[in-house]
Amino acid sequence: MTKKSLFAGLLLIISQLFAPAAFAEDGVAPQMGYFTLAPDLTTNFVTQGKRLGYIQIRVDILVADNRELPNLEHHNPQIRNALVEVLGQQPEQRIKSLAGREEIRKECLTAINELLLAETGKTLAVDLLFTKYIYQ
Repeated sequence: MTKKSLFAGLLLIISQLFAPAAFAEDGVAPQMGYFTLAPDLTTNFVTQGKRLGYIQIRVDILVADNRELPNLEHHNPQIRNALVEVLGQQPEQRIKSLAGREEIRKECLTAINELLLAETGKTLAVDLLFTKYIYQ
């Protein structure tokens, strides 16, 4: 055996040992994907006095593996409910500030992942984007 063939064989063995499980399953690397909650969510939020505050959002959820998108579709009603609960508890100042919006986004992501962990045994959401964020 030459040094080149020994080295090539060793590289082949190492690459097989450390290859991700996704490659072993079907030979295709997982692709990131987005799931858009449709229709937009509209709910009210906590305000001062008698005036009602409304917020309307469109949410895109980023998943690390687009093969998980059917799981998000299946749990869509529960995801929507979790987001309405998070938004409905927010005070007006938080809804209207950029820093508050970012905190709300993180809370929504956490709520979705907690829900999905309970339902599927996995935290599927990598990130959450507000592609529409309107308040009144």
